[in-house]
Amino acid sequence: MKQDYKKTTYACFIGYIVQAIVNSFVPLLFVTFQKTYQIPLTKITLLITINFVIQLLIDLLSAGFIDKIGYRASVVIAHICAAAGLVLLTVLPELFADPFVGILMSVMIYAVGGGLLEVLVSPIIEACPTDNKEAAMSLLHSFYCWGCTGVVLFSTVFFALFGTEHWKILTLLWVIIPVCNMILFTKVPIYSLHEEGEKGMTMGELFREKVFWFLMIMMVCSGASEQAVSQWASAFAEQGLGITKTIGDLVGPMAFSILMGTSRLIYGKYGDRFDLDQFMKLSTLLCIGSYLLIAFVPVPAVELVGCAICGFSVGIMWPGTFSKASASLKRGGTVLFALLALAGDLGCSGGPTLVGFVSSAFSNNLRVGIGASILFPLLLLAGLVLVSSKRNEKCQIIF
Repeated sequence: MKQDYKKTTYACFIGYIVQAIVNSFVPLLFVTFQKTYQIPLTKITLLITINFVIQLLIDLLSAGFIDKIGYRASVVIAHICAAAGLVLLTVLPELFADPFVGILMSVMIYAVGGGLLEVLVSPIIEACPTDNKEAAMSLLHSFYCWGCTGVVLFSTVFFALFGTEHWKILTLLWVIIPVCNMILFTKVPIYSLHEEGEKGMTMGELFREKVFWFLMIMMVCSGASEQAVSQWASAFAEQGLGITKTIGDLVGPMAFSILMGTSRLIYGKYGDRFDLDQFMKLSTLLCIGSYLLIAFVPVPAVELVGCAICGFSVGIMWPGTFSKASASLKRGGTVLFALLALAGDLGCSGGPTLVGFVSSAFSNNLRVGIGASILFPLLLLAGLVLVSSKRNEKCQIIF
């Protein structure tokens, strides 16, 4: 049994690497698409929006069909979509008069896979009979960070050695991971979130729980706190180190991602020694400090350090909120995880958007935009104060 659940855990870890490939690889090809197919930048940026919108829709709709067709079928479909979208990316652009149509169709297909993985992998790992579920959840989410880092590093090395004109070969190499993991998910045991005979909560039941709304706000703030800075990390790297945009893209986002993964790895490895509430509160205070550093210390190199610190501080927010939600609403099931993923994605979109709007209103001053976004970690800290975990893993609202 122990060996079986470990195989399930490994499949979940790889599942988040697949999601990292889906979200991180194609943006590295944007310039290549622009040059190869003469696609204007306005259309290229639309690919990010479409990917995000489809994943949001999957978050919203998945609660209605995952329990009906089962977790195994759903997670296999997720990997098929991820692999198919990447394969079609190498074929469809040449089959249409407008190559952008082929690229867009490919993005839409792999975005379905990415959205499903976001909803499925966390409850699958939560249902595994692990001793410390909070640590397991944190370790799981660290693999998304390592996946993003690995995608950027490996792709950069490949392009340096063989040239960007061979991007289709690299795309097909990345397809190997979702195909192999799909096969693995057909064999590993998948455990139920519920006791035998127990049913999960409906949306109506969740909506009537006050703690659910606190947790949803915390998820929005977790996603926003993370992305409000990470989306601008490259710009700070360029300013702080006086380097090219290509290197800036590597140094800024990778420093953020590596430290975010390190934070999750630390809690995943030593989670039994930490109280999740205290770890999250200290991390949120560190996040607030990093925002202040970025906003009020007008030294580019210091701002880069602030970005890196922010990466470490936000690491526990998303998986920690998932763990608190699972402990607080034990019958939440698929609906709970789908709605939490939806809230997190809304935060991931809302954080950078607020930075952009506020920065634009103040003559494109990013420091002011980041300063305004301190609202998100502050709200998250307030949510942590309001929602207090008990040792019996039940949640109590403090009024």
